[in-house]
Amino acid sequence: MNFQMSVDYIGYVYALTIAVGGMIGFLTKGSLTSCFMGLGVGCISGFAAYRSSQEEKNWGLSLLVSVCLTALMGYRFISSWKFMPSGLVAGFSLIMVLRYGYRALNQEKKKDK
Repeated sequence: MNFQMSVDYIGYVYALTIAVGGMIGFLTKGSLTSCFMGLGVGCISGFAAYRSSQEEKNWGLSLLVSVCLTALMGYRFISSWKFMPSGLVAGFSLIMVLRYGYRALNQEKKKDK
């Protein structure tokens, strides 16, 4: 039997959300930093979703990106108390941290069996 890992659609949606958010930041506020960082992190996250779609145990890059965004945008949210965009990105990133953390823990449990 040949089992194949399903596509990481949630990871792709996360990557697209980050990239589109960066472009929206540029279009609404003229922020080049938002544009470049959003597109850059979105591309890295998209690549990470592609890797985790190819092999279930390739969750490390996805976890790293989501942890970094949770910390950065969480800090910005706490500093400003503005939900858009920092609170939204921090919340979405935290969900991704929990998702990939759960995947990592399950992988460790499978090794122990």
